[in-house]
Amino acid sequence: MAQTNGRRTSRRTIYTRLRQMVLTLELPPGAALSENELAAALGVSRTPVRESLILLAQEGLVQVFPKIGSFVSRVDPTQVADAQFLREAVELASLDDLPEPLDQALVEELRENVARQRQPGLGIEEFFELDEAFHQGLLRLSGHGSAWTTVAAAKGHLDRARRLGLQATAPAVFTEQHGEILRAVLAGDTALARTAMRTHLRAVFSDIESIRAHSPELFATDPASVPVRRNVVVWE
Repeated sequence: MAQTNGRRTSRRTIYTRLRQMVLTLELPPGAALSENELAAALGVSRTPVRESLILLAQEGLVQVFPKIGSFVSRVDPTQVADAQFLREAVELASLDDLPEPLDQALVEELRENVARQRQPGLGIEEFFELDEAFHQGLLRLSGHGSAWTTVAAAKGHLDRARRLGLQATAPAVFTEQHGEILRAVLAGDTALARTAMRTHLRAVFSDIESIRAHSPELFATDPASVPVRRNVVVWE
């Protein structure tokens, strides 16, 4: 039994690690993946790596082509749009359920979050974590914090698209949008909060279309197309 638990732990650890590398673009869209090299780099056997790649393929983050190899999937605009639709529906609906009075402890968390976003020299990943916490915090404020699990599970392609957008647009733009949303929430102006949230959530698409025009190789065109084998990306 201990061995089985260890195997499950190993698979979960490797899966989480590989998924994070894909979402943060450290393993970029189109990168070739070798079970042997990944296993050696991570210090595990091929089994948890293979199992993790299967799980990632089920999420659409990895593509496996028999006799050719496994590759990080390119960003799929359709899946980006679907995740964006789900996220917008959930987050806008949650603003309608904000209670009176608001939980002041959560309000202070959100204020502190926005303040931290304004710190100079903030890296993309640091900002991304604060951005995630801000949106999850708003759901918690409305009493729907558990909905974030569903949203997060569906937005792998969207998260990669957002990170590409952050490479093109200064995070300060999104920080100011967060501030506008929070001010509307604290003022009890639900209509303004919804408008600001919708504008904020859709802002990524203008950046993505610009990036897509300049770097089409990062985006999927024909899902059935087979990629050309390239050198494997391995990290330290």
